Amino acid sequence: MQDSQQSEPADAADSSAREGLLRVSVAQFLAALVLVLVAMPFVEYFPIGDLIETALMTVVLLAAVPAIGGQRRTFLLAALLVTPAVTTIWLDHFRPGLIPRQFAMAAAIVFVAFVVLHFLRFILRSPQVTGEVLCAAAAVYLMLAILWAFAYLLVELLVPHSFVFTVGPAGNRALTGFEAVYFSFGTMTTVGYGDIIPVSRLARMTAMLEATSGLFYVTMLIARLVALYSSSKAAAPGSPPAESAPYPKENAS
Repeated sequence: MQDSQQSEPADAADSSAREGLLRVSVAQFLAALVLVLVAMPFVEYFPIGDLIETALMTVVLLAAVPAIGGQRRTFLLAALLVTPAVTTIWLDHFRPGLIPRQFAMAAAIVFVAFVVLHFLRFILRSPQVTGEVLCAAAAVYLMLAILWAFAYLLVELLVPHSFVFTVGPAGNRALTGFEAVYFSFGTMTTVGYGDIIPVSRLARMTAMLEATSGLFYVTMLIARLVALYSSSKAAAPGSPPAESAPYPKENAS
């Protein structure tokens, strides 16, 4: 009994510390994420479009660290994982060929997957539906699309010309940053327009995995949110009792 009483304050302190940071950071992270995705199509019109695109992606990666770092250990681990991702991306921009781009994409995939898993953990452990939970759910969906965009860029590096463009300039055209994000969202929402087609087996398998994961995530998220809402409503004081069956019960006699 004493152990349970001691564990309750610890759990409450851990929850308050985690939610205290999340209450600010998740909404801010989601807003930053949306702004970056909206701004990405327009950077190509600038002379330093590649530099701006790299900076925008860096903002997304760095902003995710405080969004999930409610605990000191989690924050340090997130900072440790984001460092090689950001470092290799910028090294590839200023010193191409110094470090293989495959390593930069793999490091980004690992960090984004870490962020997604922590947001999912927060959603699944939440006792009720709050604004934080909804922001985290939206952030997970957008981060999943970014994760698969990095995966497509990695596929393009491993198997060149894995994607064919049916619109725009012909020739040996490689998949770039925003095009990977565009194709990723189109695949996840299953509304691809056919202007980018995966042709290699690895690219097609990656697209299949993304479409499946996106469908499963939306399905499980809706089920989880409905369950949380139903349980919190039933536990609320003064809530009406459960309705009886819509048909009369037969007498035992």
